[in-house]
Amino acid sequence: MGVVEVTKDNFEEVVLAAKEPVLIDFWADWCGPCKMQAPIVDAVCEEFGDQVKVCKVNVDEQASLALNYQITSIPTLIFMKYGIFQQRMVGLQSKEVIVEYLKTLLDE
Repeated sequence: MGVVEVTKDNFEEVVLAAKEPVLIDFWADWCGPCKMQAPIVDAVCEEFGDQVKVCKVNVDEQASLALNYQITSIPTLIFMKYGIFQQRMVGLQSKEVIVEYLKTLLDE
């Protein structure tokens, strides 16, 4: 499946209605650490395939979503399961940390 761009228009369908755990990367074009996080998020997406839905939200274009999830600094990763907030990670995260947490969501 690949990384899905999420907007306020498709958020409910893509994130809230997802049957699998969801990782959302809140980012912006001008953010250096976000550019470092992007290939890590892509690698996580490749590793988990259809087991996990990986999404990106551009905070400049989707300010209402950023506000809803109280995104005050980026990159921020939000983890959801069955449409319910599970975890927030702020700042640049390693692939190992992300993979480890996603495994806990898949084991539940």
